[in-house]
Amino acid sequence: MDQPRNAPTTIETSRPAVAARDVRATVGALLELSKHRLSSLVLLTTLVGFLLAAPGGVAWELLLATMLGTGLAAFGANALNQCLEVERDARMPRTRGRPLPSGRLSAATAWSYGVACSLIGPVILAGLVNVQAATLALATELIYLLVYTPLKTRSPLNTLVGAVCGALPPMIGWAAATGRLDAGAWVLGAILFVWQIPHFLALAWLYREDYQAGGFRMLPVVDVHGERTCQAILLYSLTLVPVALMLSLTGTTGRLYAVGAASLGLGLSALAAVLYRARSRANARRVFAASIVYLPLLLVLMLADRGPLDAGAAANAPTEASSVRFAAPPPPTMDTPEAGPTLAASSLRE
Repeated sequence: MDQPRNAPTTIETSRPAVAARDVRATVGALLELSKHRLSSLVLLTTLVGFLLAAPGGVAWELLLATMLGTGLAAFGANALNQCLEVERDARMPRTRGRPLPSGRLSAATAWSYGVACSLIGPVILAGLVNVQAATLALATELIYLLVYTPLKTRSPLNTLVGAVCGALPPMIGWAAATGRLDAGAWVLGAILFVWQIPHFLALAWLYREDYQAGGFRMLPVVDVHGERTCQAILLYSLTLVPVALMLSLTGTTGRLYAVGAASLGLGLSALAAVLYRARSRANARRVFAASIVYLPLLLVLMLADRGPLDAGAAANAPTEASSVRFAAPPPPTMDTPEAGPTLAASSLRE
């Protein structure tokens, strides 16, 4: 018996399902190319920087634009980093399953995606937030791609340069909220910079064979016995204690944060001291795990105990240096008929 002309065939009905599966696979590969977990940390520190600088209130449209622009910049930089390192990633067991070495994405798609995100992110920040935030985001991209990435194969100092890139996102958030970089912004950046050294050196210790196979000159790779690596981990863990406390000295946070930050820093330092005395994978893993716990707890303490900032008022009204597109219209003057009640309501809100 002949099949009705309008009846769909098995091949025709399966095409939408196949297309949907392909789209999901491509989106998943692009997210992996963007290092979405690392980018989430970038966005988290950006958010904290924004909120710390704006204790008097949050302009949600401004915050959304900040997160969107910063997120795209992070996605783009991470994608282009993988484009540049695809051959080395293919040599390392830990990274050979990434989208480019595994063939799940074409080089053309990856480059196009990376370039687009890297350009659109700073443009959004410049157009909807302010020039300061856009400049910091662009600087992060350039340092990450043009300095840090090539330095990874040439010098163990690459970790310090990479830490600069990780220190800038909270400063982007601060600049987005205020249009400037106050003392608190610089301390935030310093905290993120110092924290990254024990975090990434412990990680590099755990995967030093992988890094060696990929041709990356991480400190644990060139430091055969691990003495300098463990010294650096201990030194920066100890340094993190006073650096984190400086946030309270600037008035950004209070005593609760100071006590918590000191306790967290001393705990991390104690584990680093154990690693220094007995160099082993188990002790390095404990330091790495502690560093992962340290940062989110510290960020929560910052937000829970943020202090009254002089810069906070600027969050509700952008500065002249800021090109914010979401600024509220100016309140009426005393010359207008409705000035009385409106002006009073405005004062209560402030």
